[in-house]
Amino acid sequence: MTTAAMVPAAVPVAGSQLTRDERLPGILITIDGPGGVGKSTVAQLVVKTLDDRAVPVYATVEPTRTPLGEHIRAGTETYRGMALACLVAGDRHHHLATEILPALRAGKVVVCDRYLPSSLVLQRLDGLAPEVIWQLNAGAYVPDVTVILNAEAPVIAERLCARGAHSRFERQPGSSGSESDLYQQAAADLRGAGWPVMALDCTIRRPETIALTIATPVLHTYRERNQA
Repeated sequence: MTTAAMVPAAVPVAGSQLTRDERLPGILITIDGPGGVGKSTVAQLVVKTLDDRAVPVYATVEPTRTPLGEHIRAGTETYRGMALACLVAGDRHHHLATEILPALRAGKVVVCDRYLPSSLVLQRLDGLAPEVIWQLNAGAYVPDVTVILNAEAPVIAERLCARGAHSRFERQPGSSGSESDLYQQAAADLRGAGWPVMALDCTIRRPETIALTIATPVLHTYRERNQA
């Protein structure tokens, strides 16, 4: 398990929506990982843990529940490569402008199920180079905590089989191993870019334990900021 400190005020924002030294009063937690690892379950538990402690939480997901996001969810068989990457990046930019940044400005803790790390994996599986993915996502707000869940490939594959595949990426033979490896690489690349990464192994840990590991430092930071 690798933990990450929360982003301090001096860490720059990668993009044009804000000045490069501006951090918003809210806290952005993003949760990514291979299909079947348990992202959505953990995200829901993090939201509940914080909500139970009277922290204002905004739960969201990518692709979004907007018409564009739903089009992406239904279209992974139709759109591939650069076309799909552009749709996903466009959905993310719209998501930031209309949901994430307003919630952060309001001082909320935003919990986002999937974010840029998923693009660094899935769009690479679709043949795009990492630098192209970064360019398409220029302007993405750097999270306060970038959670990347992972587990041993056979465990992920078993969970995915029990849950059922949601996209062509998850239906590809050996997808669990490929995604797991690429998420490890994405975590290293994100750290190199200055993103605060919390990498957690979900092979044997219960979702409740994982959620508490994520929520505890966020709760501490939220209380510190609101006491200042």
